[in-house]
Amino acid sequence: MIKSSEVFAIGRFAKPHGLGGELVFLFTDEVFDRTEAPYWVLEMDGILVPFFVESYRFRSENAALVKLEGIDNKSQACFLADKQVFYPKSYADEYAPEIAEDSWEFYLGFEIRDIQSGKSLGLIEAVDSSTENVLFLVRNASTDLLIPATEDFIHSKDIGQRLLFMKLPEGLSDIEQPS
Repeated sequence: MIKSSEVFAIGRFAKPHGLGGELVFLFTDEVFDRTEAPYWVLEMDGILVPFFVESYRFRSENAALVKLEGIDNKSQACFLADKQVFYPKSYADEYAPEIAEDSWEFYLGFEIRDIQSGKSLGLIEAVDSSTENVLFLVRNASTDLLIPATEDFIHSKDIGQRLLFMKLPEGLSDIEQPS
């Protein structure tokens, strides 16, 4: 059985691509291209499950098209859409940078949950520190959000489960509003 302490988040599968079972993979770490782990890991109903990568090809600087063994059509790929992807630490230890917990980059790959609504807002895909106010870029299936990275909004955190519980100002987490 794979434990959460044995893997780290490297991105998520966004959606199927084409009819042959490929998935669009949005990655935050290209460790999969520098090392050769025999499998990647996805969380399925609370259990970490290995999936063997048949092939991948880069689509952009932070996206790749991935074909997993046994996923041969669009309906099978749909089942894996919007799943967070993990990589085994044992194959990446020498490449995985140690990021201090007091750095905002430490939270890359964490899921943000709004404690007031109880909703998952998505995964932290990037940290924008180009301005005075640092922002988390949070992606989910329907939208991208920019959420201020500040201790004032953080209610609690579960490092093991990679969860960040935030108390956000009213309106900031209204992700289902029509545009």
